[in-house]
This record gives sequence, C-alpha cells and structure tokens, in this order.
Amino acid sequence: MNISSVRYFRSAALLGLLLSTAMPAAALAQDAAPAAAEGEGLDAIVVTAQKRETNLQDTPIAISVLSNEALTDRHIQSLIDLSAGAIPSLRVAPFFSRSSALIINIRGIGVLSDSNQPARDQGVGVYVDGVYLGRAQGLGTALYDIENIEVLKGPQGTLFGRNTEGGAINIVTKKPSGEFHVNTTAGIGNYGSYKAETHIDLPEFNNISLKFDGVISQRDGVVKNPLPGQWDFNAYEKRGLRAEALWQPSADFSADYAFDIAYDASSPLYLQITDGGSLPRAEAAPLEPSRASRASVGVPQQPSIGRTHGHRLLLNWQLAQSIELKSISAYRKLRQSQYDNGSANSSTVSSSGDFTDAPFSRYSLAQFRQNQLSEELQLIGDLPQLKFLAGAMWYREKVEDNAQAFNTMRFTNASGSAYEVLSNPDFSAIRIDRASKVKTTSIGVFGQATWTPPIADDMFHLTGGARWTRDKKEGSLFTINGALPVVNGVTGPVYLDASWSRVDPMVNLSMDLSRDVHVYGKWSTGYKSGGANSRSLTYAPFKPETVSMFEIGAKTEFWENRARLNVAAYTGRYNDIQLDFAANLLQRGPDGELIQNTRTTLETHNAPGKGKLKGAEVDFTVKPIPELTLSASYAYTSVKIPNTSNPFRQSDGSINTTPIPIYQVYTPKHAASGSVDLQIPQGDVNLRVHADVNYDSGFYANYNDPLVDPATGAVLIAQPKGDRALTVNSRVAVTDIPMSDWGATLSVSLWARNLLNEQYAFYRSYSPLTGTSVFFNEPRSWGVEANIKF
Repeated sequence: MNISSVRYFRSAALLGLLLSTAMPAAALAQDAAPAAAEGEGLDAIVVTAQKRETNLQDTPIAISVLSNEALTDRHIQSLIDLSAGAIPSLRVAPFFSRSSALIINIRGIGVLSDSNQPARDQGVGVYVDGVYLGRAQGLGTALYDIENIEVLKGPQGTLFGRNTEGGAINIVTKKPSGEFHVNTTAGIGNYGSYKAETHIDLPEFNNISLKFDGVISQRDGVVKNPLPGQWDFNAYEKRGLRAEALWQPSADFSADYAFDIAYDASSPLYLQITDGGSLPRAEAAPLEPSRASRASVGVPQQPSIGRTHGHRLLLNWQLAQSIELKSISAYRKLRQSQYDNGSANSSTVSSSGDFTDAPFSRYSLAQFRQNQLSEELQLIGDLPQLKFLAGAMWYREKVEDNAQAFNTMRFTNASGSAYEVLSNPDFSAIRIDRASKVKTTSIGVFGQATWTPPIADDMFHLTGGARWTRDKKEGSLFTINGALPVVNGVTGPVYLDASWSRVDPMVNLSMDLSRDVHVYGKWSTGYKSGGANSRSLTYAPFKPETVSMFEIGAKTEFWENRARLNVAAYTGRYNDIQLDFAANLLQRGPDGELIQNTRTTLETHNAPGKGKLKGAEVDFTVKPIPELTLSASYAYTSVKIPNTSNPFRQSDGSINTTPIPIYQVYTPKHAASGSVDLQIPQGDVNLRVHADVNYDSGFYANYNDPLVDPATGAVLIAQPKGDRALTVNSRVAVTDIPMSDWGATLSVSLWARNLLNEQYAFYRSYSPLTGTSVFFNEPRSWGVEANIKF
C-alpha cells in the first residue's frame, strides 16, 4: 500500500469513526433510550446476504437494498431500469446498442471488457433465489414479484463464490403465503407502452402452497425508423410466467419448487453522429448533435429475441434446533438472438466522396445458446456463541455462439441523398464469420463462521471464511472469420483446454458499540475465472483477474430509530485485469496520411502490474414525521488501471510496446441519489408521493481505444467521456381505496421517468474518420396504472 493510499484510508477511517461517534449522546446509550412509537420509526430491513435472514443494520458488510415498494415507485421493470442510478455504486448499461445483454459493475469492478462471449465471465454475480445466472444475456427479462433486490458491494468470494469479485446482486422473490391473495396491475403510457402483471396466491391444501406470477410489458421505439414495416429503435416486448409450489409436510422439512419461462424482445439503441470526421458524409445522414426522435436513415431491423426457462428446487431440513441443511438444485436454458443495426448512420461515409452503389448499414447477427446445471449444499448453524455456514457448489454450463455481418443498404447516387434496401438475403445463407463453443465446469467448497466471545456484553464478533474454487473450460473456436482451415496464418479450429484454482479468504471484525451503532473492518478477496476471446483469431487463453479489498464501515440508527446513517470506505488492489484490444492502431498511407485500421478482431491480455481501488459510500435515511421519509446516497469511486500496450502488430510487422492509457468504463467518480416519500392518510385512503433525483459525473464507455501514432506510439486522440447526468423520476398514487366488503382495494397512480426530459450522452466514441458516435439516454416516459388487491 503506497503513501497516498495510506493517507486516503486513514482519512476514510477517521471519517467513519467521526460519523459513528458524533451522534447525540443518546445514540451511544440506545439501550436506555425509548424506541419510536409504531409507525414513527424506520422499518427494519431483512436481508439474506449471509445465507440466512438478518437485519441490514446488524450485517457487517456494505449492502444497498431496493424493496418492492421502491421498485414500484421508480417504475423498475427489469435490471436495465437500474441504469438511472438508484444505487450510486452500481452501474447497469446495455452492451453497446443491445439491451439483450447487460454490463453490470459495482465499485468499478465487473465488466471492463466484452463479456458477451461464451468463454468470458462476469465480475458481478447475479442470483435469483440462490441460483447463479451465468450469462450477461437474459438479464434484461422482466422481473417477477420481487421481495427486494440486495446489492452486496465488494468481493463476495466466500459465500457467493464464482465471479463475484465486484459484488453480487441478490434478487429475492416473494414466496407462497398459503393464503388466498390476488395482486393485479395494469397500465398504459407514452410511446405506445402498456403493462400488465398479476400475482395469485392460493390457499394451502395438504401442506402445499401455490403461487403464480404473470407479467407482460411492451413499448414502441423511442426513435422512429423511417423504413416502413421495420422495428423502431429502442423498443421492447417482455413477458413471462412463473409458478412456485411450497410443500411443508412438517415443521422440520420443506420443499420449494419454482419454474419460470420468459420472452424478451428488444431492438437496438440508435447510435448518432454528433460531429463529423475527415471523410465525406452522405447527404441522407446529416450530423445529429441532439437526441433524435427520428433516425435520418431507415434501415432493416428486427428484434433481438431471448427465450429463457428454468427449474429450481430448494430443500430445507431442520436437522436440529440450531442446525439447518439446504439444497439448491437448478437447471436453466437460454436462447438469445442478437441483431444490431443501430449504427447505420455512423457507416454512411466514403473515402472517395462518391456514394454511387456504395453499400452501408452493417447488420450484425449473433445466435447465443446456453444451458446450465447447478447444485449447492449449505449447512447452517446457529449456536450460542458461534454462527457458521459450510457448503459446496457444483456448476456446469454449455455455451455456443456465432456471428454474421453484412450490409443491408446501398446508395443510388453520388451525393448519398438516395438509397435503397439491398435484396433481402436469406440469413441462413450468409457466411458465418465466427463460431465457438465451450463447456465450463466449476466446483467450490466454502465455509464461514462468526464467533462472539463471551466478553464485554458480547459486543465483539469475529468472522472468518474461505472458498476454494476450481474452474475448467473446454471449447473451441471452430469457425474463424468465415474461412477454414487458414486465416491470416491461423489454422482452425483452435481449442481451449484450461483450468484455474483459487482460494479466496475473508476476515471481518465487527463491534456493537451500542444497540444501534455497529462498526466493522473487513478484508476479502474475489476472482473472475480466465477464458478465451471468441472474437480473436488465436483463441489464446487469458488468466483470471483478482481483487483484494480492505473495507471499514459503520451502521447507525439514532433519533429513536427515526434516522439511519451507514458509511463505508475501502481500498484495494485489482490484479491481472482482463483487457480486450482491437486492431485500432493508425496506419500511414502512401502520402504519409493517417489511415485507421478497420480490422474487427479482438485479443485479450491481462494488464501488467497492479491496479488500485478506493472509494467511499454514504447512505442516509430519516423519517422526521410518520408521513415523510427522506433518503440520500453517495458513492465516490476511483479505479486506476496500469497502462498497457496494444498486442496487435503494426503494419510493418513490429510489435507495439508503448503502453497506452486505460480508462475504467461505466464508473463515474461521483454518483448520488436522493428520494422523498410522502404518505398522507385521508380516512381509509392514502395519498403517496414519491420523487427521486439521480446524478453521476460521467464515465468512459471505451477503455482502450485511444488512437496511436504507429511511428512514435504517442496517443494522438484520447476517447471522450460521457456527459454528466441528472434525472428525476416521480410517482403519485392514491392507494387503499375500498372496493368491497370482502377486503378488495384499488390504487391508481401516475408515474414518470426522466420527468424533466434531460438529455445526456452516456456513451461516446471518437474516430477521426467518421466523427463522434453517441448513445443518448432515453427521453421522458410516463404512464398511468391501476392496481387491485384482495
């Protein structure tokens, strides 16, 4: 740890200590202070981050929670809706223009490169009811009846295991209640959107409780595609069904089976050119410096369609009063097509200036297939001075993908003011540019124990744990750029047969300074397995990347539990970072002019040296009166990655050894979110008003694309950063309107996302030849909904 890190951490520690101790004197004597009257204080938040139910304030790790109510207030229908920044240290974004695959980062760790490949893993684990979802594809499906979403920050290598170096998203659904309930919502909104969902609980019968969930959500595109009969840009249609059966034949045993099936169709985002490059542009495709509502060029477009289904069986035995055994068995299958024609405008340039018969509108198609099978065993114990968890996990997945690319349009005159659709090809006859497959087998053994020594009124808690993991990947790149057996000197197929083993430890010391003031210090590590890049020619394996992080935090409640303040600060190392490099070096033309190399293959290398991580997070919630709740969150995130040289050879055959800057992507240095929730009783009816404001300071979307002079290795043009973002969401609802004598109630609401219709570019990429490419945020959306419960 260098001097600057020590100073930073010392300052952060002092800040945490001051925040935890500078409360009113009564805060440190809460054992004697009266609790707030029912309804006046903040509700307790129950989490399962430690594989057992615990109070958020008693759990000594950094966690942010979005409840079912918070998801409703923010109109969050799928994980992509978290991109607005409801949790400042969490970033969710589409993979380039495709909402069919998601980029997820926590504390700047997760996806630094392209995870949209079979032999590439994520750095943030996504779990639904204990089942790990292994792919970035399929994460955009509609959410079912959610109890809460827990975002666990920092390495979670001990309990959550594989590929959780940045953290984990733990999605908990509502379980069958054994009582008859119906909860149905329907609504409409702008851009032709509509939504309907229903959740039905049936009465328990013969110790079996059943629950059924159904959801459908649809929206037309927010950018019009002028070509008739084609999908507009950024449209979606999501639907899904889920059934769950809970069998409890005795107090000591239960079996919980769930099945879900989902359909997710979406069209790509629209990539705009805000300022031009050095090449002439077609007249049909002018520059678009502001967010467009209509594309300048109409192009063929079809939806990317994802189909998923899965089975999950949870068995729970109470072996003794304090010993519990769990088994989580799961099988999931994914089929995802990925169609990308969002960059039609960016390809409408010509080196000669004559556009006659010039093809454009590069259409990219990729078929992705995956199935996974997993089994996890957990032995959970709660003894008087010792709580422990031991377990083992087995995970196997088979993944295959391919890719095709071709032009769909051509110009019909020299100026590029007129164009036509090329004859619609038979997609099955188009050349497969690349194809790969891989089988991954992962096994892990883990254990964690918390010892509370019987001293000082049981105020100290020492937790230690470790997980041993072994990942093995066997696969092949069996089609390389559409030709075999030799492409650019590479003979295919190229095989992958690699394995890696790893032990991730964790140590945590926490102290209960009072009933409502808790502090902790934690050291933990996590890792993301190695793999191979299917966009490469060589399919060479790369090593795992690892994170080691030290964190301190304080969790406090005061003012008779009307206020809650949680703080955390961390510092750490980010090692062997997996970096993708495109052949983006500039070449010298015959007259010495710079010409960009358009080769589209990628190579993956582990960055040399050690990266550095540091940050701080603050979450504050206060309920000054029973009707009003105010919340605010802030995250400071700093990630420094070692400069790394592009491994591609230059046009003269030499190897570039000059390191270039690497930008951390999808990670703003400063991010914040605040909300106001007001509930005003009016007899039997309640008026609820919600508003939230979300801010980030902007971030890079391309981490290693500076343009480099091949003669000197100097960076000529660095990639631009995205805009600062400020969005406001709101919801007004009248709830609990009595409808009948048998308990049915009605709620009606009006919601809006990006209420002020703010515009910002969250993605920017620059080429001196074509200009600056931009993805803008979505415009204002709004709608009305009605909900019936009984």
